[in-house]
Amino acid sequence: MLTGGERKDRLVPATVLENVTTDMQVMCNEVFGPVVNLLPFDDWDAVLDEVNDSPFGLQAGVFTRSLAHTMRAIEKLDVGGVIINDVPAFRVDNMPYGGMKKSGIGREGPRFAIEDMTALKMVVINAGS
Repeated sequence: MLTGGERKDRLVPATVLENVTTDMQVMCNEVFGPVVNLLPFDDWDAVLDEVNDSPFGLQAGVFTRSLAHTMRAIEKLDVGGVIINDVPAFRVDNMPYGGMKKSGIGREGPRFAIEDMTALKMVVINAGS
């Protein structure tokens, strides 16, 4: 642990973990807190495959200076949102917000709320002459 991790009641400070492995719980499950795992890599596509191997997919935060890595992540990641060079909790209420796989069953936002509260019905009337 590089920093953080000292829980105070229900609060966990920002925590940075290194030397984690892909079989650790912190890598296999969603962490609802300010935790980041650092893993070295040599192959960008292998990293994206590793992210997609998770049963969850709310959002992904990608920090890079490479436009090629940015575009490949946007194209390949199976998540509800990809945030480049910012925190993955970024959200604007009128934007669609939600996850893929076990991280959500739909989207939030005004348009999606209206759709959730609306039942579509097709009506055909042949009134004749």
